[in-house]
Amino acid sequence: MSVFEKVKSAIVNNLSVDPDKITLDTNLKNDLHADSIDAVQVIMDLEDEFGIEIDVDKIQDNATVGTIVELIEASIK
Repeated sequence: MSVFEKVKSAIVNNLSVDPDKITLDTNLKNDLHADSIDAVQVIMDLEDEFGIEIDVDKIQDNATVGTIVELIEASIK
């Protein structure tokens, strides 16, 4: 499973949204109506999934799925 697919799965599980609505350009706040608590929960799940720490400050404001994927890929290389 790709990083994108794992991020997508975490978002679907935490926000109960339609997986077809999630692309790399999807914005957590504007498109999926996630609040800061929702975003933190998604990030915590992804940190557990990948065994990394993600700087939440880099993704809270206008974070897209693509931004999260990029941060994870940079952390696991």
